[in-house]
Amino acid sequence: MAKITRALISVSDKNGIIEFSQQLAGYGVEILSTGGTAKLLREAGLTVKDVSEFTGFPEMLDGRVKTLHPKVHGGLLGMRSNPEHVAMMKEHGIENIDMVVVNLYPFESAIAKEGCCLEDAIENIDIGGPTMLRSAAKNYPDVTVLVDSADYAVVLEEMKVSAGAVSAATNFALAVKVFQHTAAYDGAISNYLGARLTGEVQEYPPTFTLQVKKAQDLRYGENPHQSAAFYVEKQISEPCVSNAVQLQGKELSFNNIIDLDAAIETVKEFEQSAAVIIKHTNPCGVALADSPLTAYLKARECDPVSSFGGIVGFNRTVDAETAKELTSTFLEAVIAPGYSDDALAIFTAKKNVRVMQVPLLDSYVAGGFDLKRVTGGLLLQGRDLGMINALDCRVVTERTPTASEYEALDFAWRVCKHVKSNAIVFSNRDQTVGIGAGQMSRVDSSKIAVQKALLPIQGTVLASDAFFPFRDGVDAAAAAGVTAIIQTGGSVRDEEVIKAANEHGIAMIFTTMRHFRH
Repeated sequence: MAKITRALISVSDKNGIIEFSQQLAGYGVEILSTGGTAKLLREAGLTVKDVSEFTGFPEMLDGRVKTLHPKVHGGLLGMRSNPEHVAMMKEHGIENIDMVVVNLYPFESAIAKEGCCLEDAIENIDIGGPTMLRSAAKNYPDVTVLVDSADYAVVLEEMKVSAGAVSAATNFALAVKVFQHTAAYDGAISNYLGARLTGEVQEYPPTFTLQVKKAQDLRYGENPHQSAAFYVEKQISEPCVSNAVQLQGKELSFNNIIDLDAAIETVKEFEQSAAVIIKHTNPCGVALADSPLTAYLKARECDPVSSFGGIVGFNRTVDAETAKELTSTFLEAVIAPGYSDDALAIFTAKKNVRVMQVPLLDSYVAGGFDLKRVTGGLLLQGRDLGMINALDCRVVTERTPTASEYEALDFAWRVCKHVKSNAIVFSNRDQTVGIGAGQMSRVDSSKIAVQKALLPIQGTVLASDAFFPFRDGVDAAAAAGVTAIIQTGGSVRDEEVIKAANEHGIAMIFTTMRHFRH
């Protein structure tokens, strides 16, 4: 085990550093430091030696050169078990440094600030910090390296039971964490600078680096012969499946996670209390109501057969009445921003049901990229966060939608966005009636939606995630009793399609926005 006698401490995030340093001093550890960290520790009553005193070389170039010195890196990289290293260090007056506590200039925070320019970003690129971290991590058998304040307590506890020493196993785990951290740090710098190669900011730089952290191993992937694990991004700014907490139930499966994502993303479209039932990533029922219970019952009415064994999502807290109804049938999982105590007690009777809770955030900014993997490559695109108000769409038919139809068209369009292409949704103002998903032709999706509808289609509206290439889709909708249609428009046969709508007395509006979901 490596006994700690000398530590170099230089941190931007000073959370817990005074208490940690005080504990180190209690073990007789000599503390080296620089700049603001040294000042803070001295003000706390600690004895601190400046790195410049340790190296015999002053800080220079506006503080850019402080720790880049052989006495620092020799003290970190020298292998205590190698006689040649020990002799060479003695010859050159290099003393051991047994611990490095460093976290880096906050580059990502700096570039996130409004008005940050290239020069500001460059000044927030840490050079000495990553260099020390890598040196210490490479020599982990002899050096303890900390980049995360969450690890202070772990190290102190081990020093407590090991007379001021830290084990090789702990040092190795900390070293791995260092390389993960510096990889993410360098990736952020690479993405930022690479996007500015041409002088103008490019949305998609020549290379793209993304680091994700493993949340859990999964029993298998989409099928039992496939291995799988669930990884999440480092910073998540909105409620989603990736920051959901499992409150009870069986272990999540690969397919559960995908369906939970579809569920919570669908209900996030609505301000009113909403419920969705997901099966194989597609909504099989969506509804709005004054309460979660009523919304769920209405969503289930759309397709109770497909709802069996589904995943249910809410955008409101689930109460006891809703939980009682949910547990009356077989469900894989439920996801919502909250649950009453009584609701959680009811769920315990169905111990296998996975109960997931997303953070309840009053406001958040949705963003980021959507990634789709292909063999040998990666497709990167902005997330489909686009949404229109039906009232803003262009009326292309002789008849304008009524106020009630406009409400239904707006609701249907928001649902349609989350249905696999080719997507057709029949609905009224607050409840889906028939959903056709994932067909090779749009008219087939229309026919399937009609076939699956258990509620009356007469008087409903229809949403199509893209344009009708032929009038047959409109004819099928008219035969089913549809009174209004919302679709993208933009087909070479738009006039033919509009003519069909006029013949049937159907009101039609064009969004000019498509929602393909492959």
